[in-house]
Amino acid sequence: MRYTEAKEHTPGRLHELFADPYHAFGNDADERQLHIRIMLHLLVARPLKRGHLTLRVIHGWENGGFEPQALLNADYHLNSISDFQKAVDEFTLATQKGSAFPSDDLSLLAKPLDAAITKAHAKGQVLDTETRTIPARWPAFEEGLALYTFFKIYHRLVYSEDDSYRCAHCETPQGLREIHEFHLEEGEFAVVIPPGPDYRTEESLLILHESQLVPMERLLTQSIPLFENF
Repeated sequence: MRYTEAKEHTPGRLHELFADPYHAFGNDADERQLHIRIMLHLLVARPLKRGHLTLRVIHGWENGGFEPQALLNADYHLNSISDFQKAVDEFTLATQKGSAFPSDDLSLLAKPLDAAITKAHAKGQVLDTETRTIPARWPAFEEGLALYTFFKIYHRLVYSEDDSYRCAHCETPQGLREIHEFHLEEGEFAVVIPPGPDYRTEESLLILHESQLVPMERLLTQSIPLFENF
């Protein structure tokens, strides 16, 4: 397994602010609401203000399903909360009409998985059916651990998770990324950011399931204006 591709439960940007970020967002945490507002300011509001934030809405998995080809997404570049609200409106309208949710041609898992398997075969690695089709086996080939890491993130965002917060580092086609994942009463989402000073100049990614659009809109609307004068 190529553990250099991804590391989970690692220190990240929030460790610079909180003594113990893994316990800063639990329901029994002191100053929990303040922690949430500070986190949103750092991870969402600042890249949003710089024009460096993309919203990724995932959908397609349901009833326990997790086939890579079934996971769909729609990406929206955000410059303001109004842009987020436009995404909410699109999905709300689709729900009301009973039509298909918006989706891009981008393949989050299926296409990169096929490419990684093809590359492994080209290098002479023999992959049996279980290794190709069972996500927990993907780390057996190059780029598989990173794919498995994001598979787990998408799965938790769709089907929920008990831990309120976790942080991971993962090599992506765009380079090393720091992944902050939240499962809060107020909303469930992940934020993927560039490490170090690249955070100020490169794109960040806000990922959530379509069911979390309205809760996230409420959370952002309530939180982001609090820091506009700071």
